[in-house]
Parts: sequence; C-alpha cells; structure tokens
Amino acid sequence: MATARGALALLLSALLFCPGPSAGNSGLPTAVNITWSSINFKTILQWQPMPTNYFYTVEISGINSNWEKECIHTKETECDVTDKMENVKDTYTAHITSETLSVTENFEEPSYAISPKFTPYNQTTIGRPWIQTYGLNDTKLTVVVEDQLTPYRFPNKTFKSIRDIFKSDLQYTLYYWKDQSTGKKEATTKSNQFEINVDRGKNYCFYVQATLLSRTENRRSQKSNEKCTSHQLDVLDEYGTEVFIIIGAAAIAIFLIIIVLSVTIYKCKKTKVAKGKETMPLNVV
Repeated sequence: MATARGALALLLSALLFCPGPSAGNSGLPTAVNITWSSINFKTILQWQPMPTNYFYTVEISGINSNWEKECIHTKETECDVTDKMENVKDTYTAHITSETLSVTENFEEPSYAISPKFTPYNQTTIGRPWIQTYGLNDTKLTVVVEDQLTPYRFPNKTFKSIRDIFKSDLQYTLYYWKDQSTGKKEATTKSNQFEINVDRGKNYCFYVQATLLSRTENRRSQKSNEKCTSHQLDVLDEYGTEVFIIIGAAAIAIFLIIIVLSVTIYKCKKTKVAKGKETMPLNVV
C-alpha cells in the first residue's frame, strides 16, 4: 500500500513540475513583437529578434485545423503562412519555436512564443482598388473597377478575387466631382461597375474606395488613384449659352444699325437730288 502511495505521489510531482506547453524550457530567446500583415489574404507573420546561434520554426493551426509547420529552421524573422490559412473564416494561432540544430540528444522542449489570434476574413486589409476602364458619353459617366485577386485558386487553377470571397459584403464607393470644382458627390454599388448621370459637356474627376460592410474596424481600403475624363469641350460647353445670347443680341443690333444707316443715307441722297432739281433754271420754250 505504501509503495502504491509513493508511486502516486511521484506521478503527481512529475505532472506538477513538468514545463508547460506554452513556453518550453530550452533557454533560447523566444520571439517577441509578433504581428500579422495581410493584404488581400496574402498573410505574413513577423516577429523579433534576429536569431544568432539558433533558428526559428513556425507552426500554425486554426480552430478547425491541425498544427502544420512552415518556414522550418529559418534565420528570417518573417514567414509567409498564406497557404495554411485558406479557410479564411477560421481563427488561427501560430507558435514560433526557437531551436538549435545540435546533433546531441536534447530532451528539453524547445522554447516558443505564441502569436495573437488572427481571422483572415475579418482582419485582412483590402488593397488599393484599381480602375479598369472609364468613359464619358453625353450625360453618362461609366467607371469599371477591377476586383483584385487573392492568392487562393478555384479547382480549375484560376485565382479567386476578393469578390469571390466577400461576395455581397464587398461594396465600392465612387467619389466624383466636376473638373476644377470642389463639390464632391458619391455613389455606391455592390457590383464593380458605376453608371452615373452627369451634366452634359463637363469633364469629371473621381476615385474609388472599397468597403467591407460586416466590419466595424478596418472597413475601408485605401483610395484608388484619381482619374479625370478629358473629352474635348466645344465652345458651347466651355463658355455656356449666355455668351451665344450676347453674341446674337449684338449681331441683331449691328444688323439694325446697318439698316437704319442705309435708310438714312438713302433719304439724304434723295433729298439732295430733289434740292438740286429745284435750283436748276427752267428751260426756255
């Protein structure tokens, strides 16, 4: 009985004093300042410090996936873990293990640091939108936005776009204004195309921004590059109808002046001729 109690006490002691799985006990420095950097689902894990006489190995797991190794025995302080995070709605955690390549037998568990949790669907940044085409036709401004691609593929090997993943959660906003004006308007679409009613004969400038409607943070992308239409303005577009009204009125006035002068000159000549006849002597019969 005493022997059984002694064995039980020894087992409990071993369990209590065994190093925990969250840190290990190899004595090597562990990673610090661990951050995730993700744009359009391309995700990089970064940390410090640079290793000296040891290496790093990254292990990553989601709530619904098993632990997998990436960047094994690397001397770098970053690791591309995109391929391990294709289930973008899963929440992932990474272990960054510090280890040596010593051939001597070592029963100590390597030291490792634990990253913050990361959910790609909620936390990846949407990159700067790209305006694919645009045009101005009479009173219609048309703008087509290119849905950016992600690193993930369909079974046919074509890349998925951000719209393929976010679907109706993705919205574009077009900000537009008359060229050389400060009055800005906006329009939104759940597709990637805008068709806006605008004033005839005016050039417009604009840019686009993406929004993820389900988010409360990190909702908006950067602004796209600004574009402007450049169709040739005719005189009517450039100066307006008021100028043509003034020109028309001036032309009519000039025409009337010419008529009045012509009549006046004609009457003067007629009067002069009549006076000349009155001063002439009568013919003798």
